[in-house]
Amino acid sequence: MPTKFFLLLLLAVSSAQVQAKETPADNYKAYCVQCHGSEGTGKGVNVRDMSVVPRDHTDAKSMSARSDETLFKAIKEGGTSINKSILMPPWSATLSDEEINDLVQYLRMLCKCKFG
Repeated sequence: MPTKFFLLLLLAVSSAQVQAKETPADNYKAYCVQCHGSEGTGKGVNVRDMSVVPRDHTDAKSMSARSDETLFKAIKEGGTSINKSILMPPWSATLSDEEINDLVQYLRMLCKCKFG
């Protein structure tokens, strides 16, 4: 009987871990709002100390000019990887490729634009 209980407990914990995956919105709030702002407008709390104004993720015209691959690379490898600001840090040590792809799609939702 204790073995069955242990297996059920293990399954419950595993299931909770799978369901606890951060959403793209959660990741945006955790890693992006300090610079890009809670609305994505580029007016986060850090902007007053920055020499470069962060990208406005709600600007459909500007965001449509960037491919999903470019956005992915900027998030994964940092701003310098796409010849942009050194202030944009690389998130490859923090976010998985799947999370970065999800974040790119979240950015597309913020700007209400689609790009392939």
